[in-house]
Amino acid sequence: MRRAVIALFATALPVLATAAPSADEGRKLVESTKCEKCHQDKVYGPLGTVYVRKDRKVTTWPKLKAQVALCNSELNLGLFPEDEEHIAAFLNGAYYKLPLK
Repeated sequence: MRRAVIALFATALPVLATAAPSADEGRKLVESTKCEKCHQDKVYGPLGTVYVRKDRKVTTWPKLKAQVALCNSELNLGLFPEDEEHIAAFLNGAYYKLPLK
């Protein structure tokens, strides 16, 4: 019985680890960490202005993920890498519309 349980977990873990990021979970994380409030204070415009401005730094999916990771690190938010992925998925769907690569 014990071996069967271990085998079940061993086969399930890779599936759990490769789950697609959830934009809905990302939205919740953006709200709870007040990302948009911080960015709005920097741009002085409506919510989301920082993401759609013409001179934005984020122009690719890898850059978006890197920027989310940088915010997490610089602000010491304590987000897990999968949380960063969820936030990037939300921001991409809501604002950036970048191809996922």
